[in-house]
Amino acid sequence: MIQKEIIYFGQKAIIACDEKCNKAWGINNRSRIQLDENDEDNYVWLTDGELGEAPDDPGIYEGFEMCGKPKSKEDRLNKWCCRECERCFKSSPGPIMLNNFDERIYNIPRRFII
Repeated sequence: MIQKEIIYFGQKAIIACDEKCNKAWGINNRSRIQLDENDEDNYVWLTDGELGEAPDDPGIYEGFEMCGKPKSKEDRLNKWCCRECERCFKSSPGPIMLNNFDERIYNIPRRFII
């Protein structure tokens, strides 16, 4: 895991990731299963095991510098990571909890609590 303290919308924040850029599709590109046809936000992301390798360039860029998905270790935790990467954790300084894509991740998990 790597992490970095940044200023995000004028506030201190921590971003962190699991360093699996080869599995990072982008929050809008990662394959998902729609769970409710009447609620576009009710879906589950597929696991890393269900997907192959992510593209090196998913075609999405962030910021004035047109930051893309990192191509090297030195580029990691850039604006693309913070704004687009589904693997990136964002928080005010405090405990870090990364997504585990070994299991499907529900966009609205509270609906699946028994």
